[in-house]
Amino acid sequence: MNLILFGPPGAGKGTQAKNLEKKLNNYQVSTGDMLRDEIKKDSEIGKKIINFMNEGKFVDNTIVNKLMEKVIFDPNKKNRLIFDGYPRAIDQAKNLDFLLSSSNQKIDYIFFLNVKKETIIKRIEKRKSLEKRSDDDLNTILKRYETYMETTKPVLDYYSSHQNYHEIDGSMKIEEITSKIEEILKL
Repeated sequence: MNLILFGPPGAGKGTQAKNLEKKLNNYQVSTGDMLRDEIKKDSEIGKKIINFMNEGKFVDNTIVNKLMEKVIFDPNKKNRLIFDGYPRAIDQAKNLDFLLSSSNQKIDYIFFLNVKKETIIKRIEKRKSLEKRSDDDLNTILKRYETYMETTKPVLDYYSSHQNYHEIDGSMKIEEITSKIEEILKL
């Protein structure tokens, strides 16, 4: 089973993806983690990525799509993917459709964790003190939130007509969100 988790930065996608990863024995595909790994490697791609992130912009689609291709075509992960933070733009959604179709896969469920900006700010401030993530600067997060809402709206529109699309109130407690997702997945 392949899933997509949507939501602005701080919506809880990663937390829910980790829960589902254990429950389903699937693989979390976090673009954020993949990008941070490239930065840690101090690769040429990593240096480009850090520039995008520091400016509060999304990383270029070409870079993200290339990283995604490796994961989708990994035979050990076939039909066991939880996309966390991807796709974020229509081009990425179309690329995902193409890659999945090319590898004889599909998306089984799409979840959008809808969270207001005020809630995101509180969560990010808490996460920053706990996890010490370099991309959790408040100004950067606000830029990323605005960019997310602007660029991801068309992607949500693209997917919202699918029968397997589910919008969930992302301001609920973690356990309540988990319970709602598991109910939809019939786990």
